[in-house]
Amino acid sequence: VQLQAYGGGLVQAGGSLRLSCTASGRILHFNGYVMGWFRQAPGKERELVASLSRYGTTTYYADSVKGRFTISRDNAKNTFYLEMNSLKPEDTAVYYCAADNSPRISLSSKYWGQGTLVTVSS
Repeated sequence: VQLQAYGGGLVQAGGSLRLSCTASGRILHFNGYVMGWFRQAPGKERELVASLSRYGTTTYYADSVKGRFTISRDNAKNTFYLEMNSLKPEDTAVYYCAADNSPRISLSSKYWGQGTLVTVSS
């Protein structure tokens, strides 16, 4: 399975961006993968921002993004998204998508996208 992340860019504080992550390769049941978005700011550790459980039953959001970010998936397109609203300069980071066919997403997850840079200017 290969993941391709895209949609990053430069945006002013208060603006919005939508990140996309498309999966390709040997995917039997896209809906059966847990998916997540991580981010890594300069000098900081990679952190989980949002995740969507297998079959889309449960979402998780880091406290710093609750109410502003939304994770979703489109099984027909083998794609999942991170809608980011009310962006803040502290959201500036490289964002990575990840997926796994195990129940949980983590830094040890099997499949990773290449990262897409989000820069929020003040």
